[in-house]
Amino acid sequence: MSGSGVSPLPREARPYQGQRAGLVTRGVAAVIDGVVVAGALLIGYTAYAGLLFVVDPRNFSFPDVGLVFSMAWAFVVMVVYLGLSWRISGRSYGCLVMGLRVVSYRGARMTLVGALLRALFCAIVPIGLFWVAVSRENRSLQDVVLRTSVIYDWQPRATSTVVGHR
Repeated sequence: MSGSGVSPLPREARPYQGQRAGLVTRGVAAVIDGVVVAGALLIGYTAYAGLLFVVDPRNFSFPDVGLVFSMAWAFVVMVVYLGLSWRISGRSYGCLVMGLRVVSYRGARMTLVGALLRALFCAIVPIGLFWVAVSRENRSLQDVVLRTSVIYDWQPRATSTVVGHR
């Protein structure tokens, strides 16, 4: 509740606050995060091409980056973006849009090492998200192995109580 006694949560969302999120919500958040990473890579490529143009405008041609190089950078950007997002606020941009937060096994904000490990695991085994569909606790493979949870949380700051978290 805010100071005026009015909850910022819509009435329909209140029963889900703190509960573990399902596959569709998490999947949409993952797609949004994929778009953010792709955008960051596009901005980086454009900046690199711009720098090459400024250095030698007469002989400029767009740089040819190989598939392996591009995939390696995408992997690095994804791990850093997700890891830092989960450490700093518990949510990436996709999580923010979908009203989700990633929490540790205690329901608290993740440590830097834990967040980076989870991001690395998500980048290496993205198909682990589909474990949510068969898990009774709505936990991905990453959640099971690293003892984390993705919960519905529309509050601007992390709440201290996680209803659906054990």
